[in-house]
Formats: sequence, structure tokens, C-alpha cells
Amino acid sequence: MSRLPITKTPKVYVGGAFIRSESARTFPLKDAAGNFFANIPQCTRKDLRNAVEAAAKAGPGWAKRTAYNRGQILYRLGEMIEARAGELADAIRLGGASEAAAAKEVAATVDRLVYYAGWCDKYEQVLGNVNPVASAHFNFTVTEPMGVVGVIAPDEAPLLALVSLIAPAITSGNTVVALASSTQPYPAILLGEMLATSDLPGGVVNVLTGFRKEIVPTFATHTHLRAVSGVANAEERKALKLGAAESVKRTHLLKAEDKTDWLAASAQSLYAIRDTLEFKTTWHPIGA
Repeated sequence: MSRLPITKTPKVYVGGAFIRSESARTFPLKDAAGNFFANIPQCTRKDLRNAVEAAAKAGPGWAKRTAYNRGQILYRLGEMIEARAGELADAIRLGGASEAAAAKEVAATVDRLVYYAGWCDKYEQVLGNVNPVASAHFNFTVTEPMGVVGVIAPDEAPLLALVSLIAPAITSGNTVVALASSTQPYPAILLGEMLATSDLPGGVVNVLTGFRKEIVPTFATHTHLRAVSGVANAEERKALKLGAAESVKRTHLLKAEDKTDWLAASAQSLYAIRDTLEFKTTWHPIGA
């Protein structure tokens, strides 16, 4: 007699734990052929608030890590993705990508993590400065992480785009609450499994799944999110910028209609790290 396979119950990764949505709602995920694959947690505004609390709790410890140690942890995550490249490529192919395109996206994801791992102990020297001043003082500008950063991933390149948005934020000591692709959330589910077994402390990266129309407005207005980065359409950009103006948060939003090429070299940059940093200037009297 043939046996029925035990299928996975996907859960989101929040605060170092795998959880179902607070409302217990799910939505069906189908493969490119229209066949049912799994029920994905449909997260709510309450899930987002819980994730922000977890990220805020993890923030001070992560920010205090040495830059070298953060680089080691990002590099190790790249190693883990490389080891499960086949499984991740299969998850990307659920959305209709070809085998070659899926493999290329996974490889680019590994390379992107290695790229930002290399910047961990170097961006301060490039972005910080010793400023010339017309007085008897030393004047220094140094960088500091902003805190909790909201990330909104697009539907295209569901793994690569998500990692490309998360990596620069955590490189500099921020923590992240990320909303995965609504149409292709399964690669983000697998990424959460790798985060759980990596050296990244629980709560540094929190991954939610669900519908943008339910969660994006809360990204805009939540006062403990210090920045929002991601891809948004015109209506979402308007809501996010209006909400950000009220709660005084920084926004860095790419236009969904522009179809960013996440495989391009321009999709990774030192300035993506700068977008989630604050700058502090210190004056120190000479001879004091």
C-alpha cells in the first residue's frame, strides 16, 4: 500500500520562533500549473506589531556586535543558502521560473550576502569622516544604526530581492521586519528556516507573509519602525510617505512599475547601507 507523504506546514519566522499568523488565517499557494502546494500564513497588523517588538528587543545586542562578527554571520548565512541551493531553486520554480533562472537567482543571493558581509567592517571608514573645522577642535562624523527597519519585498525575484533589501540593513546593526512577496512567499519561508539555524540572533530578521493591502498601511504608521525600504506601487508609495511624515521615518522606495533588475550590479551598493544609517557628529577640544 502506498503511503501519503507528510507535507510541510509553512510558518513565518518571528523573534527566533516559527509561528502561525495571529489570526490563524492562511491563503493557498499554487504552483505554476495551478496545483495546490501549501497553505501560507496570512499575517495581520498584530503580527507586524509583534515582529517590531521582537526586532526592537534584539536590536541593542545586534548593534553591539563587532563589525567583523556581523560579517562572519552574514557569510555563514551565504554558506547555508549555498548548501540548500537546490531546495531554494525548486521553491522559486513554483512561480514559473525556469530551472536555469532559479539557479541563477539562488547563486546571486549567495553572492549578495558575501558582498555585504565584506562591507561590514569597511563601511564606517568610507561613510564616516574627520571634518576640517575653523576652530581648535577635532570634528568627527560616525555612523549609527537607525533601529528597526521595515522591508517590503516585490513579487519578482522573491528570494534575491528580499535578501538584497534585508542585507544592507543588518550589515550596519539594524534589525528588520520584512514582508515577503505575496504571490511567491515560499522562498521566504525557506529563508526563515535557514535564519533559525544560522548564527543570526533571533529577532534580528523577522519574516512575515500575507497581503500587502493589509500590512503596508501599518508599515507606514508604526512609530517604532525608523525606516521603510522596499518596492511599492504608486498608491503604496503615497500611503507610506504620508505615514512616514507623521511618524518621522525615512523611506527608500523603488517604483514597482520600473521592474528593478535584481541581478544587476547596481542592485548592490554601499549606499544601500547608508540609507539605513544615522550620522552623529562629535566636537572635541584639542588639548583637552
